[in-house]
Formats: sequence, C-alpha cells, structure tokens
Amino acid sequence: MTAQNTRTVPLGPDSGLDQVFQLAQQLRVDSVRASTAVGSGHPTSSLSAADLMAVLMTRHLRYDWQNPKNPENDHLIFSKGHASPLLYAMFLAAGAIGEEELMTTYRRNGARLQGHPTPVLPWVDAATGSLGQGIAYGVGIALAGRDLEHRPYRVWVLCGDSEMTEGSVWEALDKAGRHRLANFVAIIDVNRLGQRGPTELGWDTGAYARRAEAFGCRALVVDGHDLADIEQALAVAGDGQAPTVVVARTVKGQGVSEVADAEGWHGKALPDDLAARAITELGGVRHLTVHGLRPPPAPASAPAAPVQVTLERFRTGESVATRVAFGKALAAIGARPDIVALDAEVGNSTHAEDFGKAHPERYFQTYIAEQQMIAAAVGMAVRGYRPYATTFAAFLTRAHDFIRMAAVSQISMSLCGTHCGVEIGADGPSQMGLEDLAMMRAVHGSTVLYPSDATSTAALTAAMAYLDGISYLRTTRGSYPVLYGPDETFPVGGSKTLRASDDDRVTLIGAGVTVHECLAAADQLAADGVPVRVIDLYSVKPLDFDTLARAARETGALVLVEDHHPEGGIGEAVLSALAAQRLAPAVAHLAVRNLPGSGTTSELLDAAGISRTHIVRTAQDLAGR
Repeated sequence: MTAQNTRTVPLGPDSGLDQVFQLAQQLRVDSVRASTAVGSGHPTSSLSAADLMAVLMTRHLRYDWQNPKNPENDHLIFSKGHASPLLYAMFLAAGAIGEEELMTTYRRNGARLQGHPTPVLPWVDAATGSLGQGIAYGVGIALAGRDLEHRPYRVWVLCGDSEMTEGSVWEALDKAGRHRLANFVAIIDVNRLGQRGPTELGWDTGAYARRAEAFGCRALVVDGHDLADIEQALAVAGDGQAPTVVVARTVKGQGVSEVADAEGWHGKALPDDLAARAITELGGVRHLTVHGLRPPPAPASAPAAPVQVTLERFRTGESVATRVAFGKALAAIGARPDIVALDAEVGNSTHAEDFGKAHPERYFQTYIAEQQMIAAAVGMAVRGYRPYATTFAAFLTRAHDFIRMAAVSQISMSLCGTHCGVEIGADGPSQMGLEDLAMMRAVHGSTVLYPSDATSTAALTAAMAYLDGISYLRTTRGSYPVLYGPDETFPVGGSKTLRASDDDRVTLIGAGVTVHECLAAADQLAADGVPVRVIDLYSVKPLDFDTLARAARETGALVLVEDHHPEGGIGEAVLSALAAQRLAPAVAHLAVRNLPGSGTTSELLDAAGISRTHIVRTAQDLAGR
C-alpha cells in the first residue's frame, strides 16, 4: 500500500495487519498535524497508543459511527483524555468528523474538539481529563449494560500509566473484579514517561499485571507496538469471559525518532519544522477510512408506560428524621423503572437501603468507595438512567472531583448527603458534613436542597428526579417534628415563611435543623415582646430572591443560622443575593466557626453558637439597634 495521500477500500476486520499499520501511522500523523496547527496538545501521548487503537477500531470495536446513539454500540472511553489528538484522529478515520474540523478547530475557542473530550461530541460518553476517572465511568457503563439493559455491548477504556497511581483506578478495578464484569476491558498504555519524567513503575508491566489480577481481573501483557500481539490480546479480552486489563508496553512518541522515549515533551506540540520531519518519518499524510465491526441490530422496544408515584404522607407534629423520609421517598419513586440507587455501605443509616429492599435489581452497593459510587452513577446516567447516590455528607467531599467532572459531562443525577453538621452529636467532627453546601453550590449548574421536615424531604426527593444537572439533598440524622401538611408543595427555588406579621422587627432564616431552632427562638422572642419572621430556606440554590428581599425591606434585620462552616454556605448565598439587589439590611450570621468535638446535639449546637439561645440573643441585639 502506498502511504502518501492514499485513498483505498475502507479498512475493516478483514484488512491485513499491514493495512492496520498504515492506519496507525495515519493516526500518528493526524495527531501531530492537529496539535502543531494549534500549537498545543499532547501528541507524544497519542503516538504511543496509536497501534492499540488502530487494531481496536478496525477489528474489535462494534460501533455504528453514523448512529452514536445506537444502544447496541460498544463504548470507547479515553481515560487518558489528554490523548485527545488520537481520539479525534480516530473520529476522522471513521468519517465522524471532517479533516477541516480537526485541523482548524482543535482546541480553538467555541469549537467542539476541546483539549480534553467532552460529550458535546456525540461519540463521547463522559468528560475525561481528570486522570483516573474514565476507567471508573467504564465500570458504571458496564454494570448498566449487563445488569440493567441486558445488552451485549463491551466497554473499552484506554488508560495512561501515570493515572494508575490514582486510588480511584483501583476502586474501579476492584468493582470490575467483584462483579465479574466480562464486558469490561481496560487497556493501559505503559509508555514509561509522565508529565515530569518517568512514572512510578516505568516499564514494569509485570507489576501492573499482578496488581490487576489481585483485584480479580484477567491481565494480558503485550508489546503495544506489535500488531499481531495486540490483535491476539484484544480477541481474548473481548471474549466475554472475564474483566480484562491489557497491559501494553509502548514508547512515548513512538514513530518519531527525535522525541521517542524522550523526557520533556509531555503536553507540547511539535514545532513546525520538527512536525514536518515527523510526518515524513511516519510516511506522510494518508486518507484511510475505517468501517469496522457493526453492532448487532437493536431489538424493538415499546415506550415505557407511565407510572404512578405515591409518596408517604406524614402527620404534622410527629417526629421523623429527614434521612428516614428520604429513604421512604426514594423507595416510592423507584416505581419509575429508570431510577437506580447507589450506596457506599451506609444504606442502613442513610436509609438508601429502603430502595434496595423494594427494588433490589436496581440497587448497587459500592461499599466504602465513594469515588466509584459517583463514577458508577455517571456511567448509569450515560445510559439513560436516573441515579440517586447516597452517603454521609462528609464523605461526599472525597468524591468532589467526580461530581465536578459529572457537571462538565452535563450529567443529570441526584445526590443525598446525610448526617450533616454538628447536629449528629457524639460521633465527632470526622463524621460531620460542614463543608458540603459550599462544595455543592460551587458545582456548575447544581441544585442544592436542605429540607427541615419529612414532608418537604419527600417532596424534594421526588422533585430531584426531574431536575437537569447535579442535584443535592442534605438530610439530618435526628428526628424532628413534621412542620407541613401532606398537601404542601415545595417548588425548587422556593422557601416557606413559617411566622410573619406586619410588626416583625427581625427575620430568622434557617434550613434543616436550624429551622427548628429558629422556631423555638421565635416563641421565646414573642414572649419577650420581639416579633420576628421565620423563613425555612429549603432551596439553597436557587434561592427564593423575592422572599428574601421582602423580608430585608420589611424587617430590616436578618439572622442567618446554619449548621455549616461560614464559608460558602447559606449565609454567603443569602448575602450574595442581597448584594446583587443592592439591599443592605442589618445581618448577623451564625455558623459553625469552632472545631467541634463530641457531645449531645443540644450541647454541640450551643457550643457552635447556632442554638436557640444564641439566636434569641442575636435577634434581641439586632432589634435593639
């Protein structure tokens, strides 16, 4: 086959390995061309994996490139998302994108070929680039395919060797091994060099293999530039017998002698003169196309019948923990067949296990692996399910990067953090979620909800199933009186005014447990002749701007009370909203400013300065001004 500017019959599973080699060289050339044209990117990381991807896309990947939504398609995830020049070169070879788009828009402002792949491209399932996450998403997609959809697609994940030091990688492989995900294949591009020099294990492929096998996966060690060796390994990996890790020894910058296995070239485009020499060394520009394996025909499926969701009704005045109400509501909305629930081995405390008892076939236990729990939820959302992932609010902070990247992927999913704040009592500060509101408010496009009673919790749990983006529900450990009747509504972005009069001199604003402290304080203040307004700010993001503004104007003073650190929580949300409307009432912000310890709920609320006693004292001071 002539290399220069060749157009041939499309390559496919019957093509010879000599033709596959020409495709690999084309992928290398196009990776260099695209990155040099823009002056940035990761061409050397792309060159090392080109042989692996050339064999995969011609002979093993079952994919309809013209119909990326085909439910029978295999899935290809670049966990090493910085190798996007290679991925986009594959898209070009498959006819999914055109040459002009690759060469003139890659990494440019407003273009869809971003520096790291995102689902703005229909062939990309989830955003990658934060290393160690793509492999975890792959496990979630594989679980969805086997256990929820019952489809035969395989999930192929290309990993870099540097990311194999991330703990999330081993959480993922642990779950792949435990669940015996025979539809899951990870391919590790062991090119020895990371960003600043050699990787931890270098070319010790045996160490990678032993680690993968320790987590219950089959390991296959190959020469990542021997096409016959790759072909044999991928054939075994795709046989549906076991979760497989292909450990491929490669050379970073393979095919370009001036940069091959050379330090200092990570994340650097080749300059024009070197790029020209590299393209010549690689055999020149080609225009090969690939028509690989097609997925099996998708069976016809009838649209899902509408279902009726009936939430439990709670009696006003009865004591119910909001975490308990969450569990009951989650089980109820499980009547919808697209709802799935994920737990991190605390379902008996969070009450997520209520869903598991009602719908065991859609309940997934990740054990104490919060990063994998969120990643699996992302994978299931990719496949059209609506996941609810639940753990203690404090432990969701461990998975914040996964939540952040889920927003980049424009995933819709629901999270619940329980056991928040000093309210939990004797367990102490390691278990107290005191940063979660700030964390979740900062997530792009997020919704943050913090109900104070069982009725509002049930309503908001159900509402989250219809919200776009990442939604977060914060629930409390202890039991508190039900404040609202069963027919009350709780629109997202709303609030509830529980006490109000024309004579109010201060407004008390709380959410969750502090609503009950505000109500108790309001009773004492009323007895002392200080009328106050009480607002339940159950929607933290978005806020009820109108109600807040009205309270600021009519009472002139606000006491903001939250069981959370002062940074980034309810207080800052309200103050930002007031500032945007150029309102400047007198404001006192009560939040957890100390380092709490163990104690009873009442002791800890008081020690943190957010109990009814402190609210009364602060309101009296403001009213006296």
